[in-house]
Amino acid sequence: TKKLPLVCLLAAVVAAPVHAGAIHDASLFTNVLGGNDDLSTEFVGLGFSALINGTTYSDTCVNNNGNITFTGCLGTFTPAAISTGGFGPIIAPFFADVDTRASSSDVVRYGAATLGGRNVFGVNYINVGVYSQLPILNSFQLILTDRSDIAAGDFDIQFNYDSILWETGQASGGNSSGLGGTSALAGYWTSATSNATLPGSLVNGALIDGGPNALISNSLNSNVLGQYNFSVRGG
Repeated sequence: TKKLPLVCLLAAVVAAPVHAGAIHDASLFTNVLGGNDDLSTEFVGLGFSALINGTTYSDTCVNNNGNITFTGCLGTFTPAAISTGGFGPIIAPFFADVDTRASSSDVVRYGAATLGGRNVFGVNYINVGVYSQLPILNSFQLILTDRSDIAAGDFDIQFNYDSILWETGQASGGNSSGLGGTSALAGYWTSATSNATLPGSLVNGALIDGGPNALISNSLNSNVLGQYNFSVRGG
């Protein structure tokens, strides 16, 4: 097992990588969470207000392990069911043990921007590695979009996937190929009546490229493979 760090980490902006697939407008999100294992940013501004389960949030914590949270940073590296609400509000395009310390891995990038005339907040997990510094890379992205044009606090969630080659870190029972053990989860929880987990979550071999629920080969509310759209309305 790993000892969870107790600090947050912020670093300077560096050049973003090239990508292809469902991921889009990655260059808008330029703040950098430096190479690390299990760290998080401090709370950072969304650029808009999001109503979640009766509470309005204007900032979030970007966690290295494939998710963002709203009531505190999360260093948990082994994914677990989010439907119980045990993590509080959480939006997790790929909850698993991301490790960006290896020379082959890029870092997590995030930030607030404007896209299509709307305020957005995005997080790029493009070409990120897995614990412990394995040379296997995944590429996925989270974008939240302000929909206060509908009602105050309304927003959309979008998950984008280009390549999912690993599902598990070695501290979560995975092997040297990043497979097996407790596999990744993709989904969100905002309340007991507003949550979703994508099919194949926590199932060995399901979400990776070529798997029965491969994230790059399916979609939700989109005609783009690898793209999943959700709407949060009225909290």
